[in-house]
Amino acid sequence: MITKQIFSIGILSSKNGPMRDGEPTLTSSLNRAAERRRSWAVAFAGFAAFLGLYLTQPLLPMMETLFHASKAAVGLTLTASTLGVAIAAPLVGSIADRLGRKRVIVWSASLLALATLLNATASTLPTLVVWRFLQGLLTPGVFAVTVAYVQEEWAEGGAGRAMALYVTGTVIGGFTGRMVSALVISRWNWHGSFLVIGLLGAISAVMLQAWMPRETRFQPRSGGTSLGAGILSHLRNSRLLATFAVGFGVLFSLVATFSYVTFHLAGEPFRLGPVALGFLFCTYLFGAAITPPCGRIIDRFGHRKAMGMAMGGGIAGMLLTLVPQLWAVVAGLALCCSSVFVAQAASTGFIGLAAERDRALAVGLYVTCYYLGGSVGAELPGLLWRFGGWPGCVGLVIAVQVLVLVIASSGWSSESLGAQREPEALATL
Repeated sequence: MITKQIFSIGILSSKNGPMRDGEPTLTSSLNRAAERRRSWAVAFAGFAAFLGLYLTQPLLPMMETLFHASKAAVGLTLTASTLGVAIAAPLVGSIADRLGRKRVIVWSASLLALATLLNATASTLPTLVVWRFLQGLLTPGVFAVTVAYVQEEWAEGGAGRAMALYVTGTVIGGFTGRMVSALVISRWNWHGSFLVIGLLGAISAVMLQAWMPRETRFQPRSGGTSLGAGILSHLRNSRLLATFAVGFGVLFSLVATFSYVTFHLAGEPFRLGPVALGFLFCTYLFGAAITPPCGRIIDRFGHRKAMGMAMGGGIAGMLLTLVPQLWAVVAGLALCCSSVFVAQAASTGFIGLAAERDRALAVGLYVTCYYLGGSVGAELPGLLWRFGGWPGCVGLVIAVQVLVLVIASSGWSSESLGAQREPEALATL
């Protein structure tokens, strides 16, 4: 190593004259370039993971008419994908522990792009639902393993910046999928939306292969507690059970709100088309911007009080969407989205306090419950729509948010027990 550094300094000196104090060496410049590439690779991983997961949200009213199906039936295009994530999330970690991080990430991203393209071959709603389920199964192989990759490869420093880039990638990916699908359908048909998103996913997979270096700190897991014993241990932990229930309610609220408000705004008096509905998801960017400063609220007031603030804001936002003015609905959605993001930060952060051991497994179980909540949130409001329409959906979401608040208030008691730990980083919105 010392020889290489001397050699690099000698080359630079011979070309540019004597070295001055503070002048960067050729080696350090190459290291910075490599660091930038692997950081951007992490961002591409987040982008690819969430690019297609929710892309049918702005298309639901159109699909209802096209397939002559109920709102609950077309909602299955979201239920299937989130259910696939819930099933695969706890299992993909064990696969990556055997095969390595980069291999699983790149292969998952590639197969995810292929599954997205296969959606374009569907001619019936049941076929589309099957392909959407496959998309969900492949998604955790990208996002869950990328989190582990960051924690290991940046163990000596810089993990926070890398994770921030990853989270940014997930937000941009989720927004891009929804927005692009709405724009494409205005010029083409719904098959084109899956083609474009699939091609973007394939490009991201290529970038991951080119820019993401192979892991250097990966250690295959051997021995330890069995998977079944670890799960049973967590299920006996009342504080973890409360956290899992909170996660279920958090994504239920988000998916139910943004899926079924599209039907509300596609009807009277708004009559918005797919492109305008796609622009609704700009509120996600507002929520993503406001969430990081709210971390200081969690640090100062604790997880329970932060959850109370989040659910209070979410309830106010849902009530605001009942005002028959577009500006009020958009403002309400921005408030709802921001509240859900803060609630997600509080609940994932509490895992670090509640789990005594096998924290990665606890995170996997949380992700499963979280996406199960999203699956139910994509389906249940559609079954109730005929009885209450959008006001009925608002009442349902508020009821779930009140229940989440009650569970957090009672189940997160003794919050200060144990040493404060850094939470597992999650980006599952």
